[in-house]
This record gives sequence, C-alpha cells and structure tokens, in this order.
Amino acid sequence: MNKQLPTAIIGGGPVALAAAAQLVKRNMPFILFERGAQIASSVLSWKHVRMFSPWEFNMDSAAKELLLETGWQSPAKDHMPTGQELVNEYLLPLAQLKQLQPHIYLNSTVKAIYRKGFDKMKTAGRELATFIIEYEQHSKLLRIEASSVIDATGTWLTPNPMSTSGHPAEGEIDFKDRIQYGIPDILGVDKERFAGKNIVVVGSGHSAIQSLTLLNELKMELPETTIHWVLRKHKIADAFGGGENDGLPARGALGTRARQYVQQGNVQVHTPFLIDQVKKDLDTLSLHGTKLDKAYAIDKIDEVIVATGARPDFSFLSELRYAADTVVESVPQLAELIDPNIHSCGTVRPHGEAELRQPEKDFYIVGSKSYGRAPTFLLATGYEQVRSVVAALAGDFEVAREVKLHLPETGVCSVSRSQDVSENNSCCTPSPKKITIRPITVTGVSSGCCSPKNTSASSGSNTGC
Repeated sequence: MNKQLPTAIIGGGPVALAAAAQLVKRNMPFILFERGAQIASSVLSWKHVRMFSPWEFNMDSAAKELLLETGWQSPAKDHMPTGQELVNEYLLPLAQLKQLQPHIYLNSTVKAIYRKGFDKMKTAGRELATFIIEYEQHSKLLRIEASSVIDATGTWLTPNPMSTSGHPAEGEIDFKDRIQYGIPDILGVDKERFAGKNIVVVGSGHSAIQSLTLLNELKMELPETTIHWVLRKHKIADAFGGGENDGLPARGALGTRARQYVQQGNVQVHTPFLIDQVKKDLDTLSLHGTKLDKAYAIDKIDEVIVATGARPDFSFLSELRYAADTVVESVPQLAELIDPNIHSCGTVRPHGEAELRQPEKDFYIVGSKSYGRAPTFLLATGYEQVRSVVAALAGDFEVAREVKLHLPETGVCSVSRSQDVSENNSCCTPSPKKITIRPITVTGVSSGCCSPKNTSASSGSNTGC
C-alpha cells in the first residue's frame, strides 16, 4: 500500500487528536475530519460538565510532548477539568499546532468509507487497495484517498431513545422540542427552560444522575421545580454505584448524592417504568408505558431529559468489513470485559492494536466507539489504544504490543448497600481497592462526566468523571 498516503482520522475529539499527535511523532501523514465548525464540537456540547478523572489521565503523552515544545503550560495534574477547560486548555492548543492544524478538515461529515474499486463482497487484491473517504463539506461531496483509517467518532452524537425498543417511543420525535438528550446546561444557558418546571429525567447512569444533581441545585433556588426520575431497574439502589469504594472518588460521590436526593424526597422515583409513548395534553406532555406489566403514566410534564446512554454509528462503514459484538456493539474482543450485564466497573485490562484489529486490514475503531454501548470508557484507555494502533501502522509491532497504560483503579461493582462489597462474588475484583490515583480531597459530593460545573461541593471546590 502507498505509505505516502495519509491515515484518515474520523472524529475531532480527544482520542482523534491523540491519534494525530502519535502520527506526527512518527512523521506519518494524516488527515482528520471533524463534523463541527470547530475542533471537539461534541465535547463542547457538555462544556459545563466536570469530568470524574483529573488532568493526569486526560492528556495523551505524544500530544503533551508536542505542546510542551511550544512553551505550553500543562494544567495541574490533580485538577478535574470541565468540558470547556478540556477544550480551551488542551484540545484547542493541540489542534492549533503547526504540525496538526493544516491537516484538520472542519465542517466535514464523513458519509462513506470504502476500498478504491472494491465493494464489501470483493476479496482478491482487497488489502492492496487504498481507502476512499467520501465527506460532505459546505454542501459539497468530496473524496480523498487514505492508506489507513482510524474511526474515533465516539457515540455522544447518537443517543439512545427513551423507549426500551431501541427505536424512539411513539411521539418522541413529534415532541422533540420538549425533549433534550445528554446533560443540559440546567444552571446556565438552559436555566429558563427548566426553572420552576415539572421535569422528568429518564436513565440510570452517570449522565442521568448528573442532570438530577443540577436539577436539585435549581430546586434549592426555586422549590416549585419538580423532579421525576424514571428508571428501568427493578431496584433503585442498583443505580447508586460503588459509593466511597469507587476508585474515582467523584464518581462514587455522584451515586451517594443521588441516594440523598431520593431519601430527602427531592426526587420522585418511578421504577421500573418502561416508556412506549409520549403524548401532548394542551401545553404539557405525558409519558405512557408499563410498570411491573401494568399500565402506568406520568402527566403534566414540561420537559424531559433523556440520559439512556448512546450507541455507535456504523452507517458510513457499510462497505467495509468491520466486526462488532452482537450485544454491546463494541469491538468484539473487548465485549466480555465491558458488558454491563457482567460488569459495572470501569477498569479494563490494557489492550491495543491486537484486540482492536478488524477484518478490514488497516482499519480500526478506537475510543468510546470501541466500547459500543458500554458506559465505562476512560480517555486514558483511548490514548493507549491509538498509541498502539499508530505503532502498528508504522510497522513497529514490538512497541504496539507494549503495555503503557496507567489507569486509576475504577473498580467497584454497583452493589446494594446491603451487600458486602468485599465478598468474593464481586463482579470485578475479589476485594475492592481504595483510591490508587493521586490522592484528591473530596469533601463534597458534586460530580460530573462527568459532573456539573456549577454544583457546589462543601469544600468550596468542584469535583468530577
């Protein structure tokens, strides 16, 4: 294959830019496609949210080396950045480096990737053919050739619907003006939308609890704000996580705070409520479905926040030979390590190019997309993935096989308080370990990723994913 052709990086977030930095360090050409008007546009959609992990785990080594060569000052390693800080203090300076900036294509949405002259069915000579990247930029469809492809598009922009069917609930699209996905800026630009309103949060993960945290702060200011929490779980305790045993203290604090909201009566819980229809009643919405196989509904709703996770988008890969686990939709070899039916921990053994290898030679899915629909991805994992992948693309397989991953012990399974988390039936570790990252004082329980920027911790500092 023509090694003078660039590696195409799809996506413009932290892992995509780390891949670019790794390629620069090896003097390998690349092109990077970001669908937004500026780099890391999906990160900016949660710019008000604070991460659970500190800077120490949020910067790629090659990227950091390139930045330090310019006199850039590294942020304090123990500080947990917001999405805005991640962009302003790290990703934007990285993207503006002379080695990267000319090769970044903004406003560029990749529509298709395929082998030149080959559809998915044709095999003979396939590995020798270059890749063609079809992308739309300013309403024009353009094409460019590449020697290899790294898909780092993530999952944030393809959120799951509120129904359990995998498809939007009846009426979910019709009334989308009253529905937001992810983590709205409830204390910031979206405050008027939620202040004093009757609000439903759908979901049981960290994003849902972060929205509850923000809404609880709003309720403290405006008591007439009403908060409903819809979960599919049979036991509310299953949503609270590992608490103080979590290796990322701010993430554990998030579950602790959610428990407090419920115990104090600030949040009305509806579980297990399976939604299948959204209706409009005059000026409000109502959610309809079943609870324990009986008809159930919540009415007079002003706003709905859907935080039911996200899923990978494979639509532009239809002519490539890629593989995804049938359950998790992750890279197949990662599935057993991250399947939430088995694990609720974030710690995954170090892995690299060998585990990420696809049937299509020189094509890789990395970052949160490599985890499919599993919710436990950490940026440091993605950075190690692209370090190994780029080494392999350079033919340096010895370095590709090395393990250089340094992660916090994220590892206590979600268990009920009535269970002994030190028992050997823990799904992740026989004996949960305490914090192994650099000690961070956490006296409050605000959190975020990520955690809401404006939530106050009792220590006067914010904590966060």
